[in-house]
Amino acid sequence: MTARLGERTIPWRHLDRVAPPALRISIGVVFVWFGVLKVTGDSPVAHLVGAAVPWVDQGFLVPALGWFEVALGVALLIGRLPRLTLVVVAAHLAGTFLVFVQAPALVMTGGNPLLLTTNGEFVLKNVVLICAALVLLGRVEERRTG
Repeated sequence: MTARLGERTIPWRHLDRVAPPALRISIGVVFVWFGVLKVTGDSPVAHLVGAAVPWVDQGFLVPALGWFEVALGVALLIGRLPRLTLVVVAAHLAGTFLVFVQAPALVMTGGNPLLLTTNGEFVLKNVVLICAALVLLGRVEERRTG
C-alpha cells in the first residue's frame, strides 16, 4: 500500500520495519533522560516518587530509581534482552500508579479521578508507554516464534 504526498509516493510497508525500532529507541531515550534527572537531583517528579513509596528513604530511592531507569533505557537503546527489558519496563511504568493509591491528593483534584492534576496527567500518560512496551514485546515474541 502506498500514499501520495505531493509528488512523492510513500511506501507504508517501510513503516512496519522502521517504526518498532524507532519506538524502542524513543522509549529508551526517555528512560535515560528521566533517569539522569533523578540521579542528578534535578527531577521535577521526585516528590511523586517519594509520595508513591513513602516508606523508603528518598535520598536513596530517587537516585537508585534513576540509575535503574538509565539501565533500562540503555538496554532498550542497544536492544539486548528485549523480552526481559520490555517486561520490566511495563512493570516499572505500572508501578508509577502507586501514587494514585498512596497520595491521591497529588494526582486528583478533590479526590475526583476525572479531574487530574498536572501530576496525575503525567502519571496517566504511562498507560501509553505501557501499551507501547507491550506492542514491542508482542513483536519480539512474534519474531521468536514465527
